[in-house]
Amino acid sequence: MNIHEYQAKEIFRKTEIKVPRGKPAFSVNEAVDVAKSLGGSLWVVKAQIHAGGRGKAGGVKIAKTLDEVKTHASEILGKTLVTHQTGPEGKEVKRLLIEEGINIDRELYVGIVVDRASSRVTMMASSEGGTEIEEVASRTPEKIVKATIDPVTGFRSFHGQNLAYAIGITDKEVQKKAVEFMSKLYDTFVKYDASLAEINPLVITKEGDVIALDAKMNFDDNALYRHPDLQEMRDPDEESHEEQEAKRYDLSYISLDGSIGCMVNGAGLAMATMDMIKVAGGEPANFLDVGGGATVEKVTAAFKIILSDSKVKAILVNIFGGIMKCDVIAEGIVTAAKEVDLDVPLIVRLEGTNVDRGKAILKESGIDIIAASDLKDAADKAVASLKR
Repeated sequence: MNIHEYQAKEIFRKTEIKVPRGKPAFSVNEAVDVAKSLGGSLWVVKAQIHAGGRGKAGGVKIAKTLDEVKTHASEILGKTLVTHQTGPEGKEVKRLLIEEGINIDRELYVGIVVDRASSRVTMMASSEGGTEIEEVASRTPEKIVKATIDPVTGFRSFHGQNLAYAIGITDKEVQKKAVEFMSKLYDTFVKYDASLAEINPLVITKEGDVIALDAKMNFDDNALYRHPDLQEMRDPDEESHEEQEAKRYDLSYISLDGSIGCMVNGAGLAMATMDMIKVAGGEPANFLDVGGGATVEKVTAAFKIILSDSKVKAILVNIFGGIMKCDVIAEGIVTAAKEVDLDVPLIVRLEGTNVDRGKAILKESGIDIIAASDLKDAADKAVASLKR
């Protein structure tokens, strides 16, 4: 689950991580009122959407007067921002963050992720703050330094000292503050079961303070039951209709940009299916894992979710039955196909528990189905079906 910048900063405040003073605003008048309450003579008006690159898209503006706050808020609220992370359709701005101006001396980068290769939490830092980390990794990967953290011992001062020194923080007092900052960031990451905590830029002010000028946090959906306060931060406006429906039926669904809809059981098999579609020359329209214990109702819902995406021009169902039985999948497909107007090719590969019964259900349904013998065959036929 993703949250907005202002929400991530609310969490940071609770864990005593330094952030600029600021508040969210949902209207132009509210934006001006927030600026007045903050005082000073410099404010930042920031669009709040679940995507990076807002500044380049015109979603971050500096205001030196209250009139400028009003003007910038008017321009940004309701605007559709198109960034490298939103896709060409962009995202409409429905809320703002108004913050005090900060006396910036240096811009750095600090982020934490779960490194699947090492099965460890990894903290990354770079002297190239304010630039997308993907660009830095591509252009100057040597400017990204990492610290792999053992979950038993946790974050230690030497981790922070090594990272701080590597990105050019040599002043002893500032280095001490940076190490303390990183330690609190790690503790926050672990406490809230985050999958990502990114600060870009992390700034050192001319007064020598270390402050999170930006904040991005993502959380492990599987741990949200432990954090009802985080669940309240979910913004349905930032999720597609398909993603909202998937959550209603406890389905793992992520919308993508391709044209081949996928319904698979198991995250690993779903990833392999998407990879094979790309190898065959196509593009997946979604990641959809129905799980190991799906019911006919759940499968029917999954099928409808895929078909509700106008980009989908073919559907590939790839099931390897274990706990999930092939006949249940087949019944779900038939039920859904009868309730909706199926006008795209349907490619089905079934294998495993009750596979013969599943194939018989599909055959007896009268639905036009392209049967596949294995994963490669299914991907090839799905891509070929687009050319019919």
